[in-house]
Amino acid sequence: MLSVRGLTKSFGAKRVLDGVDLDLATGESLVVIGGSGTGKSVLLRCILGLETPDAGTILWQGAPLAQRRAEFMDHFGMLFQNAALFDSLPVWRNVAFRLLRTMPKAHARRIALEKLARVGLGPEVADLHPAELSGGMRKRAGLARAIAADPKVIFFDEPTTGLDPIRAAAINMLIRDIVDETGATAITITHDMSSVRSIADRVALLDRGRLRWQGTVDEMDRAGDDYLADFIAGRARPMAWGPG
Repeated sequence: MLSVRGLTKSFGAKRVLDGVDLDLATGESLVVIGGSGTGKSVLLRCILGLETPDAGTILWQGAPLAQRRAEFMDHFGMLFQNAALFDSLPVWRNVAFRLLRTMPKAHARRIALEKLARVGLGPEVADLHPAELSGGMRKRAGLARAIAADPKVIFFDEPTTGLDPIRAAAINMLIRDIVDETGATAITITHDMSSVRSIADRVALLDRGRLRWQGTVDEMDRAGDDYLADFIAGRARPMAWGPG
């Protein structure tokens, strides 16, 4: 579904991505982990076209993504770190934001209510505004918006940030169920190892802009990589070790 080859990106003198190679199979759930400043968000932004790489190629279904950007944008969904709902719009319009460009209002609202129900939010939430929702409810509304157009590819940016463990576990379960049910290809970036174990088919570890390790969740626990082991366990390392 997606291939990244030799992706490089610098901001001034700081090289954030340093020749990243990555493949993502159709229907696969990939979770990208790594410390702060290791390039996770920049990788996502380059795929989405929000940043222009200095070098490298991104392929979508075997063709350069830059040549098929408009088509790609019609087939992706995104759950932002803080849900990023529009404060001035009721919840159902947030969910149906893309749909309202292409279909009648009544049809878009019906789909929005279906997607809200799928993430455990009832019709009584539809006409509320984001400020009236709890953090967990906003995250669910953001997830409903991400799947509203039945995307082929879904991106999840720190999906459990700011949630307590119970609500975080519920969001992780929802994401895994939705990926399984829809067959969507998913990329998640997170620091939360609970999310990794719940969501991932495969894990990729970024370290100082390079892909240090990748494999399945089962392989992760016996990989024999000290950095990966410390990241999983949350063990601190000397500052000389690197960023994050």
